[in-house]
Order: sequence, then C-alpha cells, then structure tokens
Amino acid sequence: MIIRPVYAVIEREILRTLRQRTRLLASIIRPLIWLFVIGAGFGAALGAGGLDYQRYLVPGVLGMTLLFGAMLAALSLVYDRESGVMRMLIVAPVAHYWIVIAKLLSATLAALLQALLLLVVLAVLGFIEPQTRWLLLTVALVASALTCAGIGVLTAAFSRTLENFAAVMNFVIFPVFFLSGALYAVDTLPAPFKLLALLNPFSYAVDLLRHALPVSLDALPTAEFGVARDLLHALGFTVIALAVASWRFSRQGRYEPLIHRLAGQHGRS
Repeated sequence: MIIRPVYAVIEREILRTLRQRTRLLASIIRPLIWLFVIGAGFGAALGAGGLDYQRYLVPGVLGMTLLFGAMLAALSLVYDRESGVMRMLIVAPVAHYWIVIAKLLSATLAALLQALLLLVVLAVLGFIEPQTRWLLLTVALVASALTCAGIGVLTAAFSRTLENFAAVMNFVIFPVFFLSGALYAVDTLPAPFKLLALLNPFSYAVDLLRHALPVSLDALPTAEFGVARDLLHALGFTVIALAVASWRFSRQGRYEPLIHRLAGQHGRS
C-alpha cells in the first residue's frame, strides 16, 4: 500500500530528470571545467603539478556532481508545492514522511545517475586509477548521494517558493562545497574553517570517495578520516536531515487543507 505511492513519486522524478537532457549534459560539463580549468590553475598555485592535482580533484568533482544533482532534484519539492501537485500528495492515504522519503530517494537516484555518467567520461579520459576499490566506490557513491539529497531536501523543506529556494541553495551549496575536502585537505585549513569543515557532512562524503579512488601522490594527502567514520557521519546526517525535513513538511502540510478551503471560499465569494 505504501510502496506504490512512493514508487510513483520516484518514477515521476526520474522520468523528469531523463527528459531534461540539457541538465544531464551540464552535470557532466560543469565538473569537467573544474577538473581541467580550475584543476590546472590550482595545481600550478599549489606547486603540485597540473596533472597530479587534477587526479587529486577527481573525488571532489564526483562529489560536486552529486551535490548539485541532488540539490536541483530536491527543487521538485518546492515546485510541487507551488504548482498544486503537493495537494494531491498530502491528501493521499500515506503518512507525510513517506512523501519526504520518496523525494529524498528520487533526489539520490537523480544524483547517482549524473555521477555515473561522469564516471564513465572520467574512465574514458583515463582519470580512473587501476587500484580503484569498486565495491567501496559503489557504497561511497550511494552514501554520498544520500548525504547530498539530505542537504537538498532539508533546504527545500524550509523554502516556500522557487525564488527562495534558489537564493538559499546558493547560500548553502557553495559553503558546503568549499568548506570540505573537495579541493584541498581539511587539515590545511585555518582552525575556524577546519572546524566548519569537520561539521560539514559533505566533507565525509568526499573523503569516502577518496578512500574508493586512491591516488599515489607525495605532494597531496588523500583520505583523511576512516571509512567507518565517514559512513557514520554521512548516513547519520541523512537520518537527521530526513527527520527534520519530515517534521517541517508535516507541520506545513497540517495547514494545507485549511488554506485551500479558505482560498476556495474566497474564490466563490
């Protein structure tokens, strides 16, 4: 009874993602620009060598793809609220938190789809090392996608309009990305920023990807935390984000029927 509506929401979101070919293309081009343009510049500035730093950057750009993909997929939660689709979901005979779970899972799958496309491109370009730990990479991609989807759904739950979500997303996504280990080691950051990076769940998602995609570089550190710690922080944050977003969504949904009734009475008058 519960599986069918959840599956319907996930199927709708995935089909929407597949139809947006420009968005899928952008999800590949954006990280490649960072890899080749920003990677070459940062590598020269850090004295690490362009190609070496680009290889170091691979887990970071994979994490970037997951973060941007999940955040944009979570936008549908706000869009459905504005377009009126959410009214039908709210009156469905399922608990409100199942709607949030379905949205989180759909954002996770959308992000994974984009990350897998990028992974294929990176493999063709020779950026995937032979020592890649494929089983751990699978776990890392899923855990990282769930973390990024948690960030997106949590942001969407507190955004009432598309414009508000767009503004908040820029305020959230860039600090989350830059205050992580995506571009540089967390240990190299000044103390205040290092503390913020350690509180950032995305830092552990990227570090988990570094465990799965090891590189042999003397000038640059690779993974900084343990796999168990990365998984604990990434999945723990996902559970907390899901709980908070479900609470917020239920709180808003409680007043939806009253708002629509009042709007209907106003229209008839």
